[in-house]
Amino acid sequence: MDILRFGNTGPFVELLQLALNRSGYLASQPDGIFGNQTRAAVLNFQRQFRLAADGIVGPQTWTHLMPYIRGYTTRTIQRGDTFWNLAQRFYTTVRAIGTANPSLNPSALTPGSNIIIPFGFDLIPTNISFTSTVLENVLQGLTVRYPFIASGSIGRSVMGRSIPYIKLGKGTKQVFYNASHHGNEWITTPVLLKYAEEYAKAYSSGGQIYNLSANTLFNTVSLFMAPMVNPDGVDLATGALNPGDTYYQRAQGFARSYPNIPFPTGWKANINGVDLNLNYPANWEKAKEIKFSQGFTKPGPRDYVGPNVLSEPESTAVFNFTQNNDFALILAYHSQGEIIFWRYLDYDPPKAREIGELFAKSSGYELMDTPSSSSYAGYRDWFISNYNRPGYTIEVGTGTNPLPIAQFDKIYRDNRGILTLGMSESLSI
Repeated sequence: MDILRFGNTGPFVELLQLALNRSGYLASQPDGIFGNQTRAAVLNFQRQFRLAADGIVGPQTWTHLMPYIRGYTTRTIQRGDTFWNLAQRFYTTVRAIGTANPSLNPSALTPGSNIIIPFGFDLIPTNISFTSTVLENVLQGLTVRYPFIASGSIGRSVMGRSIPYIKLGKGTKQVFYNASHHGNEWITTPVLLKYAEEYAKAYSSGGQIYNLSANTLFNTVSLFMAPMVNPDGVDLATGALNPGDTYYQRAQGFARSYPNIPFPTGWKANINGVDLNLNYPANWEKAKEIKFSQGFTKPGPRDYVGPNVLSEPESTAVFNFTQNNDFALILAYHSQGEIIFWRYLDYDPPKAREIGELFAKSSGYELMDTPSSSSYAGYRDWFISNYNRPGYTIEVGTGTNPLPIAQFDKIYRDNRGILTLGMSESLSI
């Protein structure tokens, strides 16, 4: 984690401000600027935790802030502790403590053993820029707060970062949702994560999600999510990658060949300058022909198809993960346009249009055929052509990428139905 001090800006400052806000030391919302208010909050936080009060956020301060990022703390059980009085002390609920500690008997807590205390706030932040660091920490929190969520890695990026996945459910029917194939479309990552948290909360309480029983969905469908396929590209686009880093400088060199694309905010590709959603074995040569004719002939911020099909570790990881499972339906989340693309060439998988129409009705998005100039070498294209099963590209939000986080609430409301129906409708495939 970066050492932060007065005057710094960027996504790590946003993360700091999130933690200070959640812990009660900063009233304002994150803006990514380490100014006077943030410094005063850091000083008060450091004093409270008996740290050197210098206003500089180094390793010790980050360690004490981390519970407010991951959404839980651990405690050694003391004599007289109960779920109820712990819930009162830590501003949470008995149910949340019970969910996080399924092996503990609330009527017989053993002094000296450890207990996990989830905090009362929602874990997934929806007011900061997402980075691979944010992803890593909130996924840890999510799987601790909801231990029935399985997790793992589908592979690693060019820079060696994990490409994580999570799994909710234990049904034989499998579906797969992924996001952030493109770096500057990172707003799609918290869409999936927010849904995972809402779904987990509904399941743990025996409730509903989008008017469907979470328990029924959980027991009949296995939902796999890869919320950030392109962690290197996301970190570059959001400003989390240090300009002194060798990979940053190499990407900056690629970007000079495309001066009309803003750097780094216009960066869609992986850190090798390859557009991952043009790297799959679905008429890749045709995609190459089209993109080369448009001038995208070498590594850059977008639309370069790569030196060969599946040349990149990220696309290869998604490809292999798909082959190693049996997905009845996939959703690939992108931005922007409020559009649902459902078809690849003349393929018309059973029930694909019908399900797409349900998605469109629930979201208000338009169901469309993919334009011919963008009809090749994408993940959805390969999935449909290889399996003849429903696959959808969901283009969220409106405007210019990267979309502002202020659009998140509307985007999420629009997509709750799609995310739920993707599971329930898979049962009929």
